[in-house]
Amino acid sequence: MESNGNKHPVLLSVEGLGYQVDGQVLLSDINFEISAGERIAIFGPSGAGKSTLIRLMNRLDEPSFGMVYLEGQDYRQISPRKLRRRLGMVMQQPNLFPGSVAENIRFGPTAQGEHLDDERLSELLLGVDLEGFAERDVAKLSGGEAQRVNLARTLANKPEVLLLDEPTSSLDQAARQEVEETILSVLESGEVTCILVSHDRTQVMRMTDRVLSLKDGRLIADGPAEEVLNAQSMD
Repeated sequence: MESNGNKHPVLLSVEGLGYQVDGQVLLSDINFEISAGERIAIFGPSGAGKSTLIRLMNRLDEPSFGMVYLEGQDYRQISPRKLRRRLGMVMQQPNLFPGSVAENIRFGPTAQGEHLDDERLSELLLGVDLEGFAERDVAKLSGGEAQRVNLARTLANKPEVLLLDEPTSSLDQAARQEVEETILSVLESGEVTCILVSHDRTQVMRMTDRVLSLKDGRLIADGPAEEVLNAQSMD
């Protein structure tokens, strides 16, 4: 794929994306491209369509209109399971299943017939600042710890893109900061592309470089984070 002006090639391309339920239009005519390695925020008030858009990105919901291309391929030609490994989603709630931290993290690779060895498990836990937690019962984790396990579980699938749907919104301030710092550390350690849904200006400025701003289901701005957010604060 050609570059969209950055030094990295286009990874995701969204063309005319729209979504409606029972005749109600929730998203309309969304167009943008994302290059490999970018850190992007989908920003806007509650009800703007942020979570709807990110759910469409890995087909948790199916678009009513438009196309999404992953490295030039229509993403509907990719099986949902494979797509969701490549575009790994971290939601607001961890949704861990009963058992140990290790069992949760190994789940994705095991489902694909792959073995996640102890060395790689330790690397993942170290990367989310949970060294030594492998045998910990997830029922005994704090909210922040559970969300970091959720992040490690997603990373175990080696995603090309992290889709983060308000990953700190259910946490207290201390846990929120821990998870933000962990995500930033993960992003700085490799070429993982990141799409973060947030309505928090401070979080967007700290964690991303580019903003896609939504309002009433439409994309109203796309540009550098500081530029877009400063322009909107003056509206």
